[in-house]
Amino acid sequence: MRERWKYQIKTGGIWGVFMTVFNVLFDIKEIPFSEQVATPNFYIRAAAYILVGIFILGYFTWKSKVKQQN
Repeated sequence: MRERWKYQIKTGGIWGVFMTVFNVLFDIKEIPFSEQVATPNFYIRAAAYILVGIFILGYFTWKSKVKQQN
């Protein structure tokens, strides 16, 4: 696997997981954790955050990292 993809998966994946946890904690006063995790909407949002993190955030951070190194 190329270095770029390793970097994008690592940074974007961490961001996606962080955003998912943050959203769960933000809504925990209104909806209990067990109810949030039981809905398919939770998994769709989690997958969307992770994919956006990998492909968009990871791409732009990789580009800035390469630009900074040169």
